[in-house]
Amino acid sequence: MNLNVDFKKINDMVMKNLPEREGLQATVLNAMHEAVDAGGKRIRPILMYETYMYFCKKYSHEPEEEIIGKFMAGMEIMHTASLIHDDLPCMDNDRLRRGKPTTWVVYGVDMATLSGDAMMIQTFSTMSEAAMQMRDPKAGLKAVNVMGVKAGIFGMTGGQVVDVENTGRPLSREQLDFIYRLKTGALLEASMMIGAILAGADDDDVTAVEKIAGDIGMAFQIRDDVLDEISTDEKLGKPVHSDKEEGKTTFVTLYGIDKANEEVARCSAEAIGLLEKMGGDNRTLIEITRALIDRDN
Repeated sequence: MNLNVDFKKINDMVMKNLPEREGLQATVLNAMHEAVDAGGKRIRPILMYETYMYFCKKYSHEPEEEIIGKFMAGMEIMHTASLIHDDLPCMDNDRLRRGKPTTWVVYGVDMATLSGDAMMIQTFSTMSEAAMQMRDPKAGLKAVNVMGVKAGIFGMTGGQVVDVENTGRPLSREQLDFIYRLKTGALLEASMMIGAILAGADDDDVTAVEKIAGDIGMAFQIRDDVLDEISTDEKLGKPVHSDKEEGKTTFVTLYGIDKANEEVARCSAEAIGLLEKMGGDNRTLIEITRALIDRDN
């Protein structure tokens, strides 16, 4: 997937804000660094950064690079923590992630569990530290609150609960949409909402980007379902056909690949249409959304 962004800059902003690997707890810190540094598309920090820069221009605000960098790191830490937990034997029991052995395979189930726990807490430590350093700490606090809601039981964690509870059971479209909106969409929504909030966007703009990110999240997850059917382990960096083997209902199992591709296109077109209505120089956000439609990994 080719995104027209300065990936090295984005990645450096994330990695520089990870805690140092030192002390008696270094095992978990090493696991954390290796998981975050193992690759990944950095879609969430990219969306956060580009949304932030768009609204900084719109509202004539001087960007605070150090601040947005900490929030981007916090977001990627949270996302990676969710993957570590997702791969555990008690969840999906995956041994491969981003083409490398998963954290529990390398460090054991106990250390992997603790790594994920520590990283989720680290997210809020990193973001709240940034909020206290802002010109407008109230905006920072609002952004941290969004992170809490979207990562919690009414967001990512809630989606995972329903997903795990229903593994091996048939799901309705309503249940599947609920899982996708929360498990995948919530952190994408948080990414764009936080970028907007930190740049001083008003409530209407924040609501607009939440809707846009929700459409992107739905398209992204359904595209994942398609790739799980048609791709390879090497391209994806993780086992294909894993959803089918685990008895999970996906959009593809409900409607087939053709209908899934149509839904990806529909959700993506809706997101792009809303971005175009916002106006201003948001070409990069539009290009990122388009790139997510046709990705092959």
